[in-house]
Amino acid sequence: MYSYAIRFEIDDTPGLAVFCRDLPEFNSYGDDEAHALREAVDGIETTLSIYVDQRRAIPQASPAEPGELVVHLPVATVAKIELWNAMVERGMRKADLRRLLGVAQNTSDRLVDFLHASKIEALEQALLALGRRLVVSTVAA
Repeated sequence: MYSYAIRFEIDDTPGLAVFCRDLPEFNSYGDDEAHALREAVDGIETTLSIYVDQRRAIPQASPAEPGELVVHLPVATVAKIELWNAMVERGMRKADLRRLLGVAQNTSDRLVDFLHASKIEALEQALLALGRRLVVSTVAA
């Protein structure tokens, strides 16, 4: 659902440029493939922050195409995406979330801040307040 496909492009400079079809605002760089993959998660989370700043829904990932690699986001990041998209669906702002949860502004802001760690329990509670239940499952890696 939110495991984004990325592609590498070789540039004139050493290293790899990284792009994602589903998140056109995203671009990243790595010295080699392993470094580029590590940087991709940070770059995707930074890109997701742009969607929040612009009050836009975050798109789901499309299936990987030949030559693309898939970046699996942390569970908390996926929970934040779901929370943000639920807010967008309802036309809610961060202040609305704060009032609904009865928490301080910085607490509610962090729940949709992709560059700040949040406890999964807090995300689960926020989703529940919006009528969503967080379900986590595992698959073979």
